[in-house]
Amino acid sequence: MESGPMSVDSAVLDPPAVPEGGANEPKHGGYSRFELELEFVQSLANPQYLNYLAARKFLTNPAFIAYLDYLQYWTRPPYLKYLTYPTATLKMLEILQQEKFRQDIISPDLAQAMIMEGMKTAVEWHREG
Repeated sequence: MESGPMSVDSAVLDPPAVPEGGANEPKHGGYSRFELELEFVQSLANPQYLNYLAARKFLTNPAFIAYLDYLQYWTRPPYLKYLTYPTATLKMLEILQQEKFRQDIISPDLAQAMIMEGMKTAVEWHREG
């Protein structure tokens, strides 16, 4: 049987161990499972990447949807502190749980609108600060 988010029952997986100084966690392509899942979950903050996933039918695959549900552990300590952009990352992880959003993000117009809204919000935040 293959391994990976498209073939593994993610519901039975435990979150990876939080990295510690000398942890001997197995490496996959030179990276730990923690590092790979961190990079992936942060990539979900990019609407263009979500559009790419939708266009390639990942967001309709039940195993992939289960994997997105499994990734909810990033919303809790101690994992939360490792996110570079927690607000955007966690918001996308949350709305990816909604079937309607997974269907709608296939539209490049929606992805572009989300990017523009994100830039607008960032500019307003900097003006207020």
